[in-house]
Amino acid sequence: MSHLRSSLVVALLSAASHISFAAPAKPNIVFILADDIGLGDISHHAGLLGKKDNIVPTPNIDALARSGIWFTDGHSSTALCSPTRYCAMTGNHNYRSYAPWGVWGSFRESPVKPGEATLGTVARDAGYSTAFIGKWHLGGDFRIKGSQKIYRGDDRGDPNFKMDVSEWVGGGPQSLGFDYDYTLPTGVQGPIYTAYENGKWAPFEKDSKIIYLDEHSASDPAFVSDKGPGPGDSNWDTRKIGRILSDKAASFIARQSADKPFFLYYCTPTVHLPHCPPEEFNGVKIAGQTPTRHLDMILDLDQQVRTIVDALGKSGAYQNTLILFSSDNGGLADGPAEKAGHNSNGGFRGHKNTPTEGGHRVPFLATWPGRIKPGTTSEVPVATHDILATIAAVAGTTVPAGQAMDSANLLPILTGSSTSLHRPALILQGGSRNEIVYRKGEWKLIIQSDHKVSKFEPTALFNLSDNVTENESENMVRNPEQKARVQSMLAEYLDIRKSLRPTAN
Repeated sequence: MSHLRSSLVVALLSAASHISFAAPAKPNIVFILADDIGLGDISHHAGLLGKKDNIVPTPNIDALARSGIWFTDGHSSTALCSPTRYCAMTGNHNYRSYAPWGVWGSFRESPVKPGEATLGTVARDAGYSTAFIGKWHLGGDFRIKGSQKIYRGDDRGDPNFKMDVSEWVGGGPQSLGFDYDYTLPTGVQGPIYTAYENGKWAPFEKDSKIIYLDEHSASDPAFVSDKGPGPGDSNWDTRKIGRILSDKAASFIARQSADKPFFLYYCTPTVHLPHCPPEEFNGVKIAGQTPTRHLDMILDLDQQVRTIVDALGKSGAYQNTLILFSSDNGGLADGPAEKAGHNSNGGFRGHKNTPTEGGHRVPFLATWPGRIKPGTTSEVPVATHDILATIAAVAGTTVPAGQAMDSANLLPILTGSSTSLHRPALILQGGSRNEIVYRKGEWKLIIQSDHKVSKFEPTALFNLSDNVTENESENMVRNPEQKARVQSMLAEYLDIRKSLRPTAN
């Protein structure tokens, strides 16, 4: 298969044979955050379960997994996109922001407070050249047309939209420590359907214009997502986004100097709706190669990863680069794919937007030639909000006092000097139905809240050691023998939340 002959795989096999490589003190760091990718979407997970083939092969991501460490108990901070992105960016739980359930509009105020530590500021202050490329979904500041005032609203259904989308004036990557950015405010799901490079609108073509992009004005109605129409580039083509973003990442890598480390935060919008696979990518056929367009997009994601790692190899940076890969939430429910034998949740209950494991247990891997032993597996529970403290440790710096209060440093686990984290409990969040997950050891308590976070009612208690699929018949939340445990875990969570104390060292 052309997948297996990719230069990425060759590079990784070569790197794995040089495990004695002594990396300098400050390695490059690449953090790839996929969109709506579940455990079952990565064929390496199927291999760990003893399956010889996956309906959707992901050889390039698999190669990363084999060359480093794979966390079998890895989680997105929440079961939805936007709130997870806040957690990853700041190392904080969402209840520390003004928008505990996420920032969904392009024109909402950023949940990141001025002066708050971010992935970008931590790496930049440690001497790194920093870049953000891809999907943002953390709000932003755009002016009202003909005014200096910032627009706050929606206008997705208004052809005479009021905001000036030619310039992103605040609340974006440039405000959070990134020297360079190429950003889609809401990925491919819109609105808005535009790209920005260092805060300025980046036209897709020379003849591009900003128009009201709907099913009539788009070159293909499929490019307008279920989120509706809105301002957009007249040449918007969802099929090309994966190639455009990964090429931007490759160009950033190629521009870097060997005497200064770099940090790249690559947030691909793949495989979020709408599913518009290209005919081919890197010479590999994409469209129509799997049972559904959703699964075709997983092939697209795998080629984006290949493009980035190939760029690292060509620049000579690969041997001194830590690569982290995860997802913003669990996989998508896809009936036709499931009938064909593909389960994005990897065998767990639920999917994106649910508090059960399938909603937030995601691929979580790291590879670093010479520092992470190839073929390693860890059962330590980790989450995307742990990335910030980990990057700080790898970069040889410390997190500012009072910042990244929920981010645990994973570096000792990556390098094999430790097999555990000193974290009393793992706090996660469900989705749009406002659930909270409180995990203590193998005990998992699901708490139903409300949008105002004034209600906290336990609805499920599972012991994941003997009920990892969370069979509802074994829900012990009403079991009299577990009443004290339920009350204790709920009280612990509420005390942590109300006190606002750190949950990680």
